[in-house]
Amino acid sequence: MKLTVSNIYKNYNNTTILNNLTYSFKSDSIYVIMGENGVGKSTFLRICALIENPDAGKIIYYKQDKALKNDIETRRRITLLLPKVGIFNTSVYKNAAYGLKVRGMGKNKIKETACEALDFVGLLHKKDQNALTLSSGETQRLGIARALAFKPEFIFLDEPTASVDYKNTKLIEGIIKKLKKTTGATIIMTTHEKEQAIRVGDKILIIEDTKIRSSIVTKDK
Repeated sequence: MKLTVSNIYKNYNNTTILNNLTYSFKSDSIYVIMGENGVGKSTFLRICALIENPDAGKIIYYKQDKALKNDIETRRRITLLLPKVGIFNTSVYKNAAYGLKVRGMGKNKIKETACEALDFVGLLHKKDQNALTLSSGETQRLGIARALAFKPEFIFLDEPTASVDYKNTKLIEGIIKKLKKTTGATIIMTTHEKEQAIRVGDKILIIEDTKIRSSIVTKDK
């Protein structure tokens, strides 16, 4: 899948957050969005993830150069993970499996898919543990596993290592890079850490004064 953002505008309380913002995201890449607090990074992610509507402009996903409809099928191809992951007072496994159950997947397939996702983020050994007892870093990894279980083609991560310890930060960075390599998904994330952006991203996009002002290539494809 590819994503084209065309002439996006967004205002809050008579303040322009995004102004005529345009960018095209290609498949199989990691994009890191940076900028000061309040410049609209999270808003931009929510708009791209079809969670929030722009005041003007278009968000268009393409599959094999064919524009996709903004419907439930397209929305099931993408996922957004927020900085604070909401979890249920039940096992790690049941948290990872919940969304699959809601979608009506068969019991055996749910077990296979959920365990595969937990293994990917290094939490399979904790599948029977109550999710509320996980550390903040482990909780974030559980959120990633829950998102991965849907096998999305576009993954949006809003500050995925915010308030996470050093060990889990490194694990999450490794998971993000492994995601691109093994799934071919396009990953768009935000961070305040320049060093992390360089370590993880293929391209760094800087939002400043309501627009993407620069695009820095960090790795050769």
